[in-house]
Amino acid sequence: MNKPNRMRPFYLCFLLNLLWTCVPAQTPTPAADREAGYEQRMLLREDSPVRGIAFTNIGPSIMSGRVTDIAVDPADPTHFYVAYASGGLWETRDNGTTFTPRFDDEAVMTIGDIDVHWPTGTIYVGTGEVNSSRSSYAGNGVYRSKDGGETWEHLGLDETHHIGRLIVDGSDPNTVWVAALGHLYGPNPERGVYRTVDGGKTWNKALFVNDSTGAVDLIRDPKKPNELYAATWQRERKAWDFTESGAGSGIYHSSDRGNSWKLLSTEQSGFPTGRGAGRIGLAISYDKGGKRHLYASIDNYFLREAEKEDPETLTKNQLRNMPKEDLLRLETYLLEDFLRTNGFPEELSAATVRKRLESGDITPLQLVEYLEDANSMLFDVPVKGFELYHSTNGKQWERTHSDYIDDVYYSYGYYFGQLAVHPSDPQTIYAMGVPIIKSTDGGKTWKGANGDNVHADHHYMWINPARPDHLINGNDGGVNISYDGGKNWIKCNMPPVGQFYNVAADNHPNGYRVYGGLQDNGTWRGPHDYEASTDWQQRGEYPYKMLFGGDGMQVQVDPRDNETVYVGFQFGNYYRLNPKEDKRTYITPKHELGERPYRWNWQAPILISPHQPDIFYMGSNHFHRSFNRGDDFETLSADLTGGGRRGDVAFGTLTAIDESPVRFGLLYAGSDDGIVHRSLDGGATWEKLGGFPENLWVARIQASHHGENVVYLALNGYRDDNFDSYVYRSTDKGTTWEPIGTDLPVEPVNVIKEDPVNPALVYVGTDHGLYISQDTGATFAAITDLPAVAVHDLVVQEQEKDLIVGTHGRSLYRADVELLQVVAGATDSALVISSVPTQRYSGRYGSSSWFTDKTEPEVVFQVYSKGGDAGAKLSVETNDGMVLTTKEVLLTPGINTLTYDLAFDASKADEVAKLLNQDRKQDSKPVRVQAADNGTFYLRPGKYHLIVQSNDGRASTDLEVK
Repeated sequence: MNKPNRMRPFYLCFLLNLLWTCVPAQTPTPAADREAGYEQRMLLREDSPVRGIAFTNIGPSIMSGRVTDIAVDPADPTHFYVAYASGGLWETRDNGTTFTPRFDDEAVMTIGDIDVHWPTGTIYVGTGEVNSSRSSYAGNGVYRSKDGGETWEHLGLDETHHIGRLIVDGSDPNTVWVAALGHLYGPNPERGVYRTVDGGKTWNKALFVNDSTGAVDLIRDPKKPNELYAATWQRERKAWDFTESGAGSGIYHSSDRGNSWKLLSTEQSGFPTGRGAGRIGLAISYDKGGKRHLYASIDNYFLREAEKEDPETLTKNQLRNMPKEDLLRLETYLLEDFLRTNGFPEELSAATVRKRLESGDITPLQLVEYLEDANSMLFDVPVKGFELYHSTNGKQWERTHSDYIDDVYYSYGYYFGQLAVHPSDPQTIYAMGVPIIKSTDGGKTWKGANGDNVHADHHYMWINPARPDHLINGNDGGVNISYDGGKNWIKCNMPPVGQFYNVAADNHPNGYRVYGGLQDNGTWRGPHDYEASTDWQQRGEYPYKMLFGGDGMQVQVDPRDNETVYVGFQFGNYYRLNPKEDKRTYITPKHELGERPYRWNWQAPILISPHQPDIFYMGSNHFHRSFNRGDDFETLSADLTGGGRRGDVAFGTLTAIDESPVRFGLLYAGSDDGIVHRSLDGGATWEKLGGFPENLWVARIQASHHGENVVYLALNGYRDDNFDSYVYRSTDKGTTWEPIGTDLPVEPVNVIKEDPVNPALVYVGTDHGLYISQDTGATFAAITDLPAVAVHDLVVQEQEKDLIVGTHGRSLYRADVELLQVVAGATDSALVISSVPTQRYSGRYGSSSWFTDKTEPEVVFQVYSKGGDAGAKLSVETNDGMVLTTKEVLLTPGINTLTYDLAFDASKADEVAKLLNQDRKQDSKPVRVQAADNGTFYLRPGKYHLIVQSNDGRASTDLEVK
């Protein structure tokens, strides 16, 4: 993330609340409805007609994804579990060399915290990431596994949504404490500290503050196990604003195993209290003399003391109320420095601005307003930020440092807040933020612990009690291990857990490439046929390449050269790149002086026109068009949103744009406040559309590839705790809408796409998976070959007929949808077999090898069966009809993926040899047909037929071995 220093005070939030426009809130989805949605998902997965479509994970993994917690085996630190924000739970038994997923098929995959009862191997998972970010998904309570993650039991606390900490009693696996933060986007009473003594059968809410305050951290005294400390945090996020602090934030103590709690952070305690108290992190340690040391970090939202203004610097605050005459009397260099420092266009020099001021064309206030958007409200007012406090009794607290500690939380204190203190050395402290900072004198002084190979955003640190410099760190870039106290790190990023926002594919002649923007890990490009391995470490080159930094956003590729690519980072900052030529051009249009800034969404939409690749579109709160690839823009619309809302998050922005592929100038735009517009004349005029629920985030608009009247719409209510699915189809260019996907589960929808080849085929990605319709959205079936991960984007590569799925937690997947494109919507198809790629013969088939156990060939193909057949037959024949092998295969109704190992029956070996030698020249060596080392006979080079016979009939496809 780009994280400029900031910040805004708590009382500004209060004043802005008075100015907000009244917009009806969505009704939060109750836990019972979410549970019914999970059951509907399972029902759609059962006997799904597309269950046979095989998906291959194509990475990447090198940049990884956000880690929320790590649980390390105290008897063997090479064995640990890693919880990812949206990528599930993974286990390693070899110090991060390999990982195994353990939490793929539950109702949710988002994890806030984990703990393990190591003597019995019982794992507890608290779902719902506690970092309150834009993509912090809501969980549904607590899970337990007694068999190492093979099976799971849901233990309730569904409405907690986000769990900050979970502690299992080391002496009793049935006693568990849970720090529940509660809903992110609204108040609810199911938050605070819970305890169970019967393995989750019943829960007691022992600590509760109010409906907007939950428990974010929880620690237990290792030497006095009856004593626990909890940190509460008052916060509430909206799509347009985030209240990160409040009077409910505080530190609590229990001396009776969590039955009762007492507030420690009183006004007399020395710890910050009141409306400026933000997120708190806790840690505990004992010194060699047996004295207990408590540490508490806080994201302190109280204002800093005013700093003296530099007379050689002109500030926005000075300009805000400065008369024009006073500004004109200032030295020219002061105005010039102000313009350059604040990023005004180069053509706006001090001389130009002076002339416009003199003429009355602009005012000093407009120089300020030119810069003021939602981000400036977040960054411009300095608060105290990260602070660390120390106590030996919990009653009196002292700040450990004398001065402010900058560049740790920036404006994202809600995203961080965890501490790590060595259990037997209270002087050694690590604070997680941007980046890691380390103190070896009890928090008085600090230095970085950010050697090469480690990400910038940090969320967890484990310190080896027996070896203090041995650290295991979880961050936005995965897992890192250090053996020298953070000076040097190794990266353990085998799991493909990238959090993609967007995905694209090109038509490169040497094999198409895939592209995508990731949360806090930039924009990457790689080969579509990537297979995860560590071979790249030997070759010295990873197949995926980073194209750009920041939070990677939407991607567009020029189809003419497959090299020019449009990428960017958050809030509309886009560039046109040509990696091959090492060219980079900033293209984002800027407002004029005298106008208020454009409002750009976190993931501002972009689009290359499907009719003319020189035409490039962008959406702020206006619709912008360039005729020369972004070098120059014109603004085609007025504000296409409801006008924005006052707050510290950009809102009143466009979130989706599209142009009909079959009619130039038929444009659509949708906004975060639920407004959809249409233009029939290339953007000259715009018409507001209706006929769908209001005030829902427009997740996607998709104009049909097959007819100009058809358009699809996906809406999302997640930012109001509304988890329903909303998808619509129009057959009159959006004038009226029909709800589709009425059988979809209660899951927020992120993307809807129509197949570019078959108009009956529609894909929908939700927060928990991928769904496919073969009847233009009337009914949907669930994909079963993917984990229950959020799907944020989809693209069909038309030449290869591959579906690329961009997930927010499991990187990218690829599936062949050619057969699906053939049979979707067809009523006369009973049995269809897909084409089979040409195979390359190898004399090493079935041989033994010191280097690999996999020397058998494998042909993967698809078969569509209308009715299914448990006794279907797969045969291989020569061109003249000789049957070389036949085996039984199971066909279920719908799409099936089958494999064939190129083997034929040993009894046919002599006939095959005769066939191969029938055209042999007299003086050439006879072809001998022998079994491989494994005793199997494999097809020799030639042309064959692959045949399937079932109750539905007979289908055949060619198979060539070269």
